[in-house]
Amino acid sequence: MSNRFDNAIAKLYKAFHNNTLNPDDCKHCAVGNILDQKDAWQHLTDRHGDTKLNYVGLVNQKFGKRFAGFTPLELLNIESIFLKACGYHFVNKRLIRPDGITDKDKLFKGLEAVVTYLCKLENIDNVMDCNTLFEYQSEKTLIEA
Repeated sequence: MSNRFDNAIAKLYKAFHNNTLNPDDCKHCAVGNILDQKDAWQHLTDRHGDTKLNYVGLVNQKFGKRFAGFTPLELLNIESIFLKACGYHFVNKRLIRPDGITDKDKLFKGLEAVVTYLCKLENIDNVMDCNTLFEYQSEKTLIEA
């Protein structure tokens, strides 16, 4: 596994267990924690939760800028995945927040989705998937094989 993966997982783990993970705070959301509680990443897009890079984001992406090892687009995807898994959604281009945003179950679902995405970025097996641990394959997987 890469340093960026290990560092991101360690920071997210720490934030979750220290109760400093907050989807509404750009310094304490998934990306904010990965970037050491810095908020400069929010200037890569015009809307929180959006995966569309703005001019600043596009320039950084084109020049190959990386933040904690992640490209601007990867960061926006991480945040979008986290928010959606925590229950946020867009209505008419407006991000709607769910009730109980600091509920541990919601935050865990968000982290689970982020870790799944990080594993895909690293091209490694999903460390959140317990099928291997229990030596289980779903019937759907067996039919597809």
